[in-house]
Amino acid sequence: MSARGAHKNIGFGPITWTNPRVRAFVYQVLAITITVAVFGYMAMTARANLERQHIASGFGFLDHTAGFGVIQSLIPYSEESTYGRVFWVGLCNTLLVAALGTVLAVSLGFVIGIARLSTNWLVAKLAAVYVETLRNIPLLLQLFFWYFAILRPLPGPRESITLLPDVFLSNRGVAMPAILTTSSSLIFVIVAFVAIISAILLRRRALRNLIETGHSSHLGYAALAVLIGFPLLTILIFGAPFQMEAPVFAKYNFVGGWRLLPEFVALTFGLSIYTAAFIAEIVRSGILSVSKGQTEAAHALGLNNVQTLRLVVIPQALRVIVPPLTSQILNLTKNSSLAVAIAYPDLVSIFAGTVLNQTGQAIEVIAMTMGVYLVISLITSFAMNVYNARVAIVER
Repeated sequence: MSARGAHKNIGFGPITWTNPRVRAFVYQVLAITITVAVFGYMAMTARANLERQHIASGFGFLDHTAGFGVIQSLIPYSEESTYGRVFWVGLCNTLLVAALGTVLAVSLGFVIGIARLSTNWLVAKLAAVYVETLRNIPLLLQLFFWYFAILRPLPGPRESITLLPDVFLSNRGVAMPAILTTSSSLIFVIVAFVAIISAILLRRRALRNLIETGHSSHLGYAALAVLIGFPLLTILIFGAPFQMEAPVFAKYNFVGGWRLLPEFVALTFGLSIYTAAFIAEIVRSGILSVSKGQTEAAHALGLNNVQTLRLVVIPQALRVIVPPLTSQILNLTKNSSLAVAIAYPDLVSIFAGTVLNQTGQAIEVIAMTMGVYLVISLITSFAMNVYNARVAIVER
């Protein structure tokens, strides 16, 4: 075999510095070596510093007693709970803000984005003012405004403002009726879930029959009957699945019901309206990306403006809206870490803040916190990519 043939089989070419593949290989080896050396040096330095300060490395501190209280906990917690429990409390509080904020921001963003394209001059200008104002003011300043300038100066519980029947607003937050479960709650949830799935399947079958035969069937009415009838029948047989508990003022504060902390209200509201301003522009650009001929064709078929927007424009605009929308949802989740500025007990505040200060386990605490946000971001991106693939337009 000739030398040329040998070089061709190896796929590397002449082993000389003038060969670009050789240089690329050497540069990659050097980059990997330097990276490993830097991280190794950092690890050894961190270990030496921990030993000098007599701080044991590892995650054994998670089993130690925390010894401090948390003003909001979705799971049972007390001062005798462990640092590991604090981690889960902070994680639940972070997920609550991220989930609720995402729903509010996306809903409000779609409304404002559509309003920006309204033919009504006043509606379009008000939506434009909303977008240009909120997205150009730093989020941290907006959180300070809602918390320190709006919620903190409110009157106390005794002089609270009645927003709705049994819903009260004060400087202690929002007191509202609580929904309590009963012995039939689980049965009702199962039946309602089955009814929803059955209604969806019946609705799809009705649409398929309409497309294939051109005639509507009664399956749509059957789906509605299943969706309403099954849960209603469950209530008649097993009784009410839920009970309402209204808050009652007692001496200094409200007891019973649910209480939304002012920190939670300020953080969720501030994140939602701030992110909604960016989502509104994404929605507006997505709608404008749809050819105007699509709207004209829909009107020619007899569809009104609402039907055209819902059935023709939005489904085509989603392929443009979803990718940048994913980034905004991720930003909202990560921006929730600003909760530490207004003392809301999220993961960063009580775990990467209080726990880190008490234990000194900086590497472990920061690594766990970063890992949580990384996992949340990856799961969110995966879910949005799956949804994006489902709504993508399949071209012939």
